[in-house]
Amino acid sequence: MAVICLIFFGFVYSFAGTGVAQVLFKNQANGSLTANGSTLIGQNWTGPTWFHGRPDDTGPYADTNPKNPSPVGHGGDNPLVANGAAGGSGATNFGPRSKRFLADTRELVTYWHKLGVNPTPDLVTTSGSGYDPDITPQDAIVQIPMVSKATGISASNLRALIKSQTHGAPFGFLGSSYVVVLQLNEALARLG
Repeated sequence: MAVICLIFFGFVYSFAGTGVAQVLFKNQANGSLTANGSTLIGQNWTGPTWFHGRPDDTGPYADTNPKNPSPVGHGGDNPLVANGAAGGSGATNFGPRSKRFLADTRELVTYWHKLGVNPTPDLVTTSGSGYDPDITPQDAIVQIPMVSKATGISASNLRALIKSQTHGAPFGFLGSSYVVVLQLNEALARLG
């Protein structure tokens, strides 16, 4: 019985699951990769020439790698080194009364103001997972003046670009509309 269960659950079931995933969800099963990353995980976008994602990708929570510096100069709620444990995923569990959380949020607001953006709450707070690849259309719209100034692309063209990259709520009622930042920035690169 042990050998039969090993063969069935260890091999047959696994291969069947992989086969179904490849047939029905090929893009997701293969990581939804593009030339610049995956549409399933947040990318780090720095500088005013790109639309930015949630602060787990840009801000005091960003990686302190010198090739990928944080705009405010330090790391923090990096999902890849959460709670001091490398490789873990999850937030630091800072509550709304945390002095560190408040200080980091204020730094992010200052950072956005220096870029000429009046940030939405999503742009200065992390997501639950720390990996969100998308933002709301409003998060993208408030960044238009920054991107327009840096790229020379008109605000109306950027609005049209955001509209073309906006996905409706899944199944029409789950959640809200969203924009995948990687796809938006790839479309922006094609415009420029």
